[in-house]
Amino acid sequence: MALTSFYPVLMTSDVAATARFFRDHLVFDVTFEADWYVSMRRDQFELAVLDASHETIPDGRGGYVSAGVLLNLEVDDVDAEYRRLVTDGPLEALLPIRSEDFGQRHFIVAGPEGILIDVITPIEPSEDFATAFAVKAAEVH
Repeated sequence: MALTSFYPVLMTSDVAATARFFRDHLVFDVTFEADWYVSMRRDQFELAVLDASHETIPDGRGGYVSAGVLLNLEVDDVDAEYRRLVTDGPLEALLPIRSEDFGQRHFIVAGPEGILIDVITPIEPSEDFATAFAVKAAEVH
């Protein structure tokens, strides 16, 4: 199989509001828009929004994305994004900004219909985690 693209499609009850959230807060550009589907892009990254009740969804499979999905957005400066989106912005942090021993500085906000969005900047892991990564890497080789 030759993979030519891979991107998430979020099923929602309000396509316009969900697309607006990603456009306004996370700076995605709309590349295609219909009342039932919106395709967006930011640099090389793609995201689409689909009406969960659309006829292309098999019976009994329509639902909302918030259960079991966490979108990770890696950024250059997570602190600046926290200020923009939470401190000075309209969003509430479900997980306030913090640094993790496993090598991330991040925070989590909720998007439309409760989808979790984890905004991340990679950092150096703690010594314990760095050692664990080194041991695992040595085992693979």
